[in-house]
Amino acid sequence: MTDEAPVLNVPQDVLDHFAKLGVDPATFSGGLLGDKLGIKVLEASPDRVVGTMPVDGNQQPYGLLHGGASAALAETLGSIGAMLHAGPGRYAVGVDLNATHHRSATSGVVTGVATAVFKGRTAATFEIAVTDDTGRRITSCRLTCMLRDL
Repeated sequence: MTDEAPVLNVPQDVLDHFAKLGVDPATFSGGLLGDKLGIKVLEASPDRVVGTMPVDGNQQPYGLLHGGASAALAETLGSIGAMLHAGPGRYAVGVDLNATHHRSATSGVVTGVATAVFKGRTAATFEIAVTDDTGRRITSCRLTCMLRDL
């Protein structure tokens, strides 16, 4: 793993549209929230997006990975995949997120893998598995994004 930013192949018209609004292209890797959570996108395509997030700094008061942090990782990864699927002249907006937390993580790094399960003209749905350093599933999520014209 490197510290280099991945090439996400964001359609230029999407970047231009958001640049006019003053939105940094880094938004597509989690933006300011992603920075605060330490999310790093490692791979991105319309079919699969992979990213990591440290547990340290993202814990609830009992020292466990905060469920909201897991959900934010999942929504970030699924939204990137949906945006890449949407293509030129379109963008993705999350409309439904479901998260089931199976076990806790108290240290290390979690990895999220978002896999497309439906890629339509007006919506895209991704399943996101969040696992710990040993590959055990921490959280299962499903994200549906509405695809909109710019």
